[in-house]
Amino acid sequence: MSAVSDAFEGLMRLYGRSTPDFVTFDEGPPALATRFKADEAAAAALAAGATVAADLWRLRGGPGQDVRVSTREAAASLTSFSYQRFADPDRAPPTREGVAAMQKTAAMGFKPTGDGRHVFLHPSFPPGTQRILAALGCEDTPEAVNAACLAHTAFEIEDAVADRRGCTGMVRTPDEWDASEQGRILASRPLVEVIKIADSEPEPLPQQGDMPLSGLRVLDLTRVLAGPTCARTLAQYGADVLYIASPNLPASTGFISDTNHGKLSAWLDLARAEDQDRLRDLVRTADVFSQGYRTGAMERLGLGVMDLVRLRPGIVYTSINCYGHEGPWRGRAGWEQLAQTVTGMAHLHGGDEGPKLQPGAVCDYTTGYLAAFGSLIALQRRALYGGSYLVRVSLCQTATWVRGLGVEGPERLARAQPLTGDEVRGFLVESESGWGPMSHLGPAVRLSATPARWTRPTVPLGTHEPVWPG
Repeated sequence: MSAVSDAFEGLMRLYGRSTPDFVTFDEGPPALATRFKADEAAAAALAAGATVAADLWRLRGGPGQDVRVSTREAAASLTSFSYQRFADPDRAPPTREGVAAMQKTAAMGFKPTGDGRHVFLHPSFPPGTQRILAALGCEDTPEAVNAACLAHTAFEIEDAVADRRGCTGMVRTPDEWDASEQGRILASRPLVEVIKIADSEPEPLPQQGDMPLSGLRVLDLTRVLAGPTCARTLAQYGADVLYIASPNLPASTGFISDTNHGKLSAWLDLARAEDQDRLRDLVRTADVFSQGYRTGAMERLGLGVMDLVRLRPGIVYTSINCYGHEGPWRGRAGWEQLAQTVTGMAHLHGGDEGPKLQPGAVCDYTTGYLAAFGSLIALQRRALYGGSYLVRVSLCQTATWVRGLGVEGPERLARAQPLTGDEVRGFLVESESGWGPMSHLGPAVRLSATPARWTRPTVPLGTHEPVWPG
């Protein structure tokens, strides 16, 4: 059995379904130069979500349909932000401004430490750089940061930065992560958790509309990159998605234009009581509430999972973070790079050359696809049996799953064939975005009866009012 088929069968077992005969994978040589089966993992996660969408369509009375996923198109989706092209350069968002800002600080990237190990420093959003520098006790120069790291052990730096709510991870081997308390807790949990947390009456799917999720509403309160990808994936199956952002929080514009396809986008400042009330009004008629804040942040605002269950029985509450939702690290903020760093991915990928990141947001986008998969399962269970549901995924859980699909040697890197321009053009679609005409990757999955598509163009933050469409 191929790696993608094996991964897909595992996801179907999690879903509680026999492997369908209507799903086909177009398998090609690896597109990403990595020792991990990242292409196959993304393809399996996409196909799993599409399978549930096809089942939901039949639940609405629609016909059966075929699902097709290409491993190479799935691989392209792991760097989808890099394929955006805007017709008017003067209107285009600064697609790399987040990366450029991080490159201006010395507190970024892999650094050797005094105990012969490495840490990855991630400045995150402001004031992330200041938190790292305060933990290190140094100025923002390469010489000062390197000297400070060499003056401390990797464990000391990791904990000191975390104590200041900053983002840093120590490079671990797979065995070290698996033996850690956080790693053992994640190993005891499913890749995607779909937990019934309260009873409510079944909610049959709407009968109007031409897509599996037509008539269903999703509130998206997430940021770069996994959370927005989850809601974007639900939008490609017809959901009305309203992306809520704060005017007081920083954002990476290039990632927003990539992940806002299919969504309305509005401002709400949740530090204001009146904006919290407006959000609660939206929740009362929502079907999915997707959030990616630190553990405890929503609870402090009175927007935790049980708060919303009382407000809206039957809600699907999807929660996405880096390190998992239980254990000592559940409240730590993290990123793609840190998930790869702490779980052993960076150690294996770099090999003898030292820790190295893979050429793609393998954990972020794949976690988004898995979060959408879990949300779709919860919506199906609600339609059939009723109930409110909690869906939980994490970047580190995804990283460990991808790692568990097998790690190959140099022969996989030798077989890798980068995506060509002609090949990528077959994956592109055109749309009239909030930044003018653009080309970008379309949904990386094919459904024969209800083609995956975004019916709303991507737009800048705050383009719309915080109201559901009529």
